[in-house]
Amino acid sequence: MEKRTDKNSYTILFAIGMVFIVGSILAFAASALKPNIDENKRLEKQQNILYAMGVNENEPGSVAMISADKVAAEFSKYIVKQLVIQGKEVKVDGKAYLIDIKKEQAAAKDASYVRKLPLFLGKKEGTIFYIVPIRGKGLWDAIWAYVSMDENMVVQGIFMDHKGETPGLGANINKRFFMDDFIGENMLDASNQFKGIAVSKGNADPTNIDKNDNEVDAIAGATITGDGVAAMIRSELKVYSSYFIHLKNN
Repeated sequence: MEKRTDKNSYTILFAIGMVFIVGSILAFAASALKPNIDENKRLEKQQNILYAMGVNENEPGSVAMISADKVAAEFSKYIVKQLVIQGKEVKVDGKAYLIDIKKEQAAAKDASYVRKLPLFLGKKEGTIFYIVPIRGKGLWDAIWAYVSMDENMVVQGIFMDHKGETPGLGANINKRFFMDDFIGENMLDASNQFKGIAVSKGNADPTNIDKNDNEVDAIAGATITGDGVAAMIRSELKVYSSYFIHLKNN
């Protein structure tokens, strides 16, 4: 006599039941952990913004963010204003850091949508920093950066990271030797038109003395990632250039 547990129908029902149970557990876990996940994302964004304006715990050659237990207080201390630029409108928004750059980029593919652009104003030792979050595409996946500039779009600091670039090659965009090369570089050309910063293999200035050539030295073996960094800077910061031009003329 065949046991009920030997039937195909029992196996199917058991599988469906397990899928339902496991799915319910995962959904509950995701819901329960969401506040912690959101809080960690918030802290990470604030750490990156502060790093770009030089508020960090770096030692020679190292990349060290402000610790999580200090970041909220340091963010309140150094970030004096958060702005959202949308078309010709610029408004103060204390939660500008919550804007999802990836979603805004996707929405902007619709020509009728006016993209929201977050901008952070930091102040340290009497100097104003303008920090912009940007996002692009590397060799394998997403790359992103937080770029700190002065009112003339000269880079004061930068933090870059990636999702899946090649270890030892493109992944080195988040190393000091690469990021620090951008400091002092001008986003504008000699005619004060936006040009961006190229990441060049044939850079005639490998020691990065010339800060008005609109380029930095590439990472050996990481051509596509470097091109992605340059394209990200060129496309993402250009949309902010009208704000800085207005800033200079007023």
